[in-house]
Amino acid sequence: MKYQWVSLTEYYNPNEVRELLAQCMWPDEERILAELECYRKEEERSLFGFVIDHALIGLVGVSSIGEMLRVRHIAVKPMYRHQGLGSQMILELRSRYAQALIAETDRESVEFYRKAGFQIESLGEKYPGVERFKCTLNVEI
Repeated sequence: MKYQWVSLTEYYNPNEVRELLAQCMWPDEERILAELECYRKEEERSLFGFVIDHALIGLVGVSSIGEMLRVRHIAVKPMYRHQGLGSQMILELRSRYAQALIAETDRESVEFYRKAGFQIESLGEKYPGVERFKCTLNVEI
């Protein structure tokens, strides 16, 4: 599958970006718009996407933390899931920025990060009844 890697901070179709971002966070319109505004205004944040035939099919949002990139959001449109696009976006980040990656996730998504090569560490029950996980992918030397 041939895709184009693009910056989404000024993407021509903001509705596509908003709809895809809603899939990887609590789908409250106010919170989604606030996150998008943070990506536009905060220098340490970047929002990228995979585009095929002028359609956004996946996105990944990161922020710089010293020598690391924190994966804040990652989502793939449902019809493109389970084809390796999420892992491909992780590889794209690594090849373009050569930085270690870190993410925090829940039990539902931890296997995605494990399969992408991340080391997984339980953070315990961070919220009542919700176990969270720290996922780290170091730079190879």
